Amino acid sequence: MAISQENRYDAVVLLGFGGPAGPAEIRPFLDRVLQGRSIPASRYEEVVDHYLRIGGKSPYNELTHGQAEALRAILRERGIALPVNVALRNAAPLIEDVFHALARSGAQRLLGVILAAHQSAASWDRYVERAEEARRSLGTSAPDIDYTSPFFDHPLFVQAQAARAREAMARLGRETVDGAALIFTAHSIPQTIADSGPYVRQLRRSAELVASLLNAPSWTLAYQSRSGSPTEAWLDPDVRSVLRDLPQASGMREAVVVPLGFLCDHVEILYDLDMEAAQIAEASGIRMERAPALNDHPLFIEMLAQIVAERLRRARGETALCAHQPQ
Repeated sequence: MAISQENRYDAVVLLGFGGPAGPAEIRPFLDRVLQGRSIPASRYEEVVDHYLRIGGKSPYNELTHGQAEALRAILRERGIALPVNVALRNAAPLIEDVFHALARSGAQRLLGVILAAHQSAASWDRYVERAEEARRSLGTSAPDIDYTSPFFDHPLFVQAQAARAREAMARLGRETVDGAALIFTAHSIPQTIADSGPYVRQLRRSAELVASLLNAPSWTLAYQSRSGSPTEAWLDPDVRSVLRDLPQASGMREAVVVPLGFLCDHVEILYDLDMEAAQIAEASGIRMERAPALNDHPLFIEMLAQIVAERLRRARGETALCAHQPQ
């Protein structure tokens, strides 16, 4: 596989988290996720139970492959003949296996798209680290890799999130969110990690932009799915507390919950929101509707196509600049 002088890349690689594809994969998957980290055994078993309660598997892998196929189709329609590969941190196809296969095929330069809209050392940085580990293991045959920019404030990302929120509003019989609580959620991370990076700032910017499109008079950014030692400070407020306190705090009895920090369905949405948070909302007398995750929303796939195409244009510009440098 030779480098295309037109594209300057041999493949696009979507780097994602992964999930267990069946009950037998739940514990090996969690062991990969938790490698080098210590969490209480009780929390580990809780998460195993959560996967079992949503059917013993996660739809994450299938949905991510669907995103890749949709992106591949758009690029092909626009004359961009690039393979689009999925590479996962914690499930097959693992990042290292994908990189080794691409190297064997002759790939020399890759364009990575990190499937995390908001940057933190707990997410974005770990994808880059795993990619670099894979490259180091290949030695001189390792392909180079560039990355697309974060897309937390990309207009199409914002529009897609707003469109999903409107779907939840419609299920409540609402044309506006005025009078209902608009709650954005994202994965909680340790406060020390949050303090050293742009994660919260980027989340708040995303929330502001989506709320503006919805003409929302107010909104709340809440966190979910925390793990780790109970003595360690993590980002809050927790979405469960927000829902529990909502009637007394604001008098509101309806809530639209938007999983802003998640790009597709997996256990943090299907259990933590659809089961646990929904039960708390019901017990608190709240009608709660959860906005669908982006999954394969056409605006989100179009956004992926645009950020890939923009990086290709930049790469061609870099090639042209180098070609005109004095020798």
